[in-house]
Amino acid sequence: MKKFTKIVATVSDKRCDKDFIQRLFENGLNVVRMNSAHLNREGFEKIIGNVRAVSDRIGILMDTKGPEVRTTTNHEDTDIEIHEGDKVNVIGCPDGITTHDTICLSYPQIAEDVKPGAHLLIDDGELDFVIDSIEDGTIHCTATNNGTLGSRKSVNIPGVRINLPSLTPRDITNIHTAIDLDIDFIAHSFVRTKQDVLDIQAILDSRGSHIKIIAKIENQEGIDNFDEILDVAYGVMIARGDLGIEVPAESIPGIQNDLIRKCIAAHKPVIVATQMLHSMITGPRPTRAEVTDIANAVYQRTDALMLSGETAYGKYPVEAIATMSRIAIEAEKTLRNMPHDDKNHPKMENDVTSFLTHQAVDSAEVLDTRAIITDSYTGRTARYIASFRGKNPTLALCYRQYVIRLLALSYGVFPVYLERSATSRQYLYTGLKQLISLGLLENDYLIAYIGGAYGEGKGTSFLEINRVCDILSNYDEYLLPNLESTEQCKPKN
Repeated sequence: MKKFTKIVATVSDKRCDKDFIQRLFENGLNVVRMNSAHLNREGFEKIIGNVRAVSDRIGILMDTKGPEVRTTTNHEDTDIEIHEGDKVNVIGCPDGITTHDTICLSYPQIAEDVKPGAHLLIDDGELDFVIDSIEDGTIHCTATNNGTLGSRKSVNIPGVRINLPSLTPRDITNIHTAIDLDIDFIAHSFVRTKQDVLDIQAILDSRGSHIKIIAKIENQEGIDNFDEILDVAYGVMIARGDLGIEVPAESIPGIQNDLIRKCIAAHKPVIVATQMLHSMITGPRPTRAEVTDIANAVYQRTDALMLSGETAYGKYPVEAIATMSRIAIEAEKTLRNMPHDDKNHPKMENDVTSFLTHQAVDSAEVLDTRAIITDSYTGRTARYIASFRGKNPTLALCYRQYVIRLLALSYGVFPVYLERSATSRQYLYTGLKQLISLGLLENDYLIAYIGGAYGEGKGTSFLEINRVCDILSNYDEYLLPNLESTEQCKPKN
């Protein structure tokens, strides 16, 4: 329980053996990300099988490709040198071969969506072309910088809406694969409106799947429609790679801060992603700027941080995740030592769960409680507690195993699976015993317990604050004839 901020790490099927996953897990991994652009079903099965063999507590997330545009394969698959001032034609021809003079793109109707004066950026902005004119489906461009063009590189056109469907046929196939393999999250790329999220939700609902959707925000349209997207998504990923190309780079810190704040207010998990430890793909130590970037995301109170190439193919994957964990732990210490400020909390709604979870978090400041305990059927109450970003851990006793993995994205939540009991009080009793045995609680801790009095899934209805030993010793022992009795609490001095 040293680290409250969760870590998502990208894993490739070329490097996903159980020993590797175990080392990542021991150093702070909470959720594994699979990039569907580079995987087939066999690759998904390999990664998922090894992750589940290591721990059933690790969440598994799959990216979709979404409505993206890429260049095609280069002639003879060799790199092409581009020089400032070069005149280049760009056409939509998914089956074409890219040469120096003609760059083919995967989107056939590209010429219908763009206008002269727009900038066409390739390979995360490494190459910049300005559009001079458009004639008979051919886009005439001029290169504004020197660079090298490889095969199948990303294409961004800032300020232009590309009229591709939200889901490609490959995405739909991969979503059904995700359902078959019972993963936990689908991160949908290039979300533009709430309908993009609802398109995936319709597929999940038709199969009765509990998979949750994370909306990746990586273009201006996603920012403009963020509020409606947040309403229908389970959570959000701030994907700063493409976002930093689609909008001015200097705007990213402010956008990140604003989106994190909105996610917290909505009690929904938020992930900050892209280039967090980019230098550790090739080197053993981070830059000072990267350390500060991670710490600032923690200070902004993100739920989770994400590693991409650092763990997928980098030279120092375990060191990268260990480094990120250490930075997060130190930043969290600073947060816990700061004066309590209600402005950092989301606004308390006219809602029982919001009111009770807010009071439970505040009890740490007023009564010196040491932990918050909740029984969890869907994870909703635990996510509400997490959104108030208290200094105490939230220990969630989960009725269903997959809820453990859903809560792997929520700040400060440490979920434990516990089989159903005859009554909610017995469930608490058994859960406290288990938490003590795991070293997560001690008998003399004062705790805040949030529960529901009307059965599983019926919602939060009460808050109890008591010492662990008092709860255990005062429980009616005749209801538990097969359990050991608990010592009475020692009197307080």
